[in-house]
Amino acid sequence: MLPKKATISIGSKAPDFVLKDHEGRLVKLSEFRGKKVILFFYVRDDTPGCTRESCNFRDRMENIRSKNAVVLGVSPDSVESHKRFVEKYHLTFPLLVDEDAVLAKKFGVWGKKNMYGRTFYGIIRSTFVINEEGRVEKEFRHVRVDGHLDRVFQEI
Repeated sequence: MLPKKATISIGSKAPDFVLKDHEGRLVKLSEFRGKKVILFFYVRDDTPGCTRESCNFRDRMENIRSKNAVVLGVSPDSVESHKRFVEKYHLTFPLLVDEDAVLAKKFGVWGKKNMYGRTFYGIIRSTFVINEEGRVEKEFRHVRVDGHLDRVFQEI
């Protein structure tokens, strides 16, 4: 089944969601009203690019918090996989489970990919900055990890 075209764009209201985090707790986007939310979609736990990206966020967490912002990572991995990833790299923010890619599809970051001659659907690495009122302030699609956090940090 083809994913629906994203309706998320700059200025639009981010869809509220309820997803499990790496500890099995339910997390709602609306819980973070009054703070900026850096919502980043990544491909898979414990892969080279996703590990670098997650550790980059971890290493800048003090600066991010000083800007009244929080980080939420999202991938289709399970609670157990996220928990191992958080523990292995001492990540300091929630990783959310989007096993059926429902949220990824809403944000338009679930799409066709090609690797080693194989075509499949998966997460297209992307980050969204959501403002204190729950509106999308900035979007970064088709992200390359190197230098990405510096660009995001300029927006918060």
